[in-house]
Amino acid sequence: MDLTLLYRGPLASCDYDCPYCPFAKRRDTGAQLRADRAALDRFAAWAADQAGDRLSILFTPWGEGLVRSWYRRALIELSHLPHIRRVAIQTNLSCRTDWLADADPDTLALWCTYHPGQTPYDRFLTKCRGLTARGIRFSVGVVGLPDHLEAARRLRADLPDHVYLWVNAAEGHTYPDADADRWTALDPLFPYSRHPHRSAGLPCRTGDSVVSVDGDGTVRRCHFVRTELGNLYDGSYRAALRPRPCPLTVCDCHIGYVHLETLPLYDVFAGGVLERVPATGTDGTAVHLPRPVRRGGAAEV
Repeated sequence: MDLTLLYRGPLASCDYDCPYCPFAKRRDTGAQLRADRAALDRFAAWAADQAGDRLSILFTPWGEGLVRSWYRRALIELSHLPHIRRVAIQTNLSCRTDWLADADPDTLALWCTYHPGQTPYDRFLTKCRGLTARGIRFSVGVVGLPDHLEAARRLRADLPDHVYLWVNAAEGHTYPDADADRWTALDPLFPYSRHPHRSAGLPCRTGDSVVSVDGDGTVRRCHFVRTELGNLYDGSYRAALRPRPCPLTVCDCHIGYVHLETLPLYDVFAGGVLERVPATGTDGTAVHLPRPVRRGGAAEV
């Protein structure tokens, strides 16, 4: 079985205090960190034992995982297992990066977010250049707030051409066409983020080949649908895996709508869905498909 798992344990602490994030500068207690470590170790051990399956894993912690040794260790160990197709994590890249020398760069990848005002620009850029030198697959992105635009332009100019710079529409923020055009000039796929996607009743890979897992092993189709499919560790989730339509009215987060079968994003990100790295053509340039059409307040799919 080929299965993609989005894992989110109890970790909720972050070393940044971004004003647009509800988990900014939140601190987990020692007990909470120990619980997160135990949950992650259990999940990693389960994944390592699934040699009969082909797994792709994306860690999507509410907080920053890579400042914790157990996330770095899990990524290293899982990257060397032959049945793990990809293991990736969302990160602000505030951690040291020398540990990546012990990982398999053909399997491990990073989804990096630059937060202006939280870290010196040159420090972040230096780390990105270090990832390139190590041969690590990664994407870099920013939240599309007006005061982030110049920093994003600078980052696009300084990053290697092959590194995809993505832009997430800021929650609760609207984009008049002129503003949207500025962001689209940096990220040709920004129109997919600009508006929520109609999803009710439409086919989605979640619940079939893609599932969400929490620290207790509870399996759901995705992070945004609370209906439980079973538990990872007793195997009860397997009987529930099947194609099913989305029960929500709209989907407005990339880690959700990327799996909608009515969108072309599996072709756009072929080979790099988890780390948000687009496929490249024979000339080495990123493959970008037509933009979504907006009708009635949501993006048509």
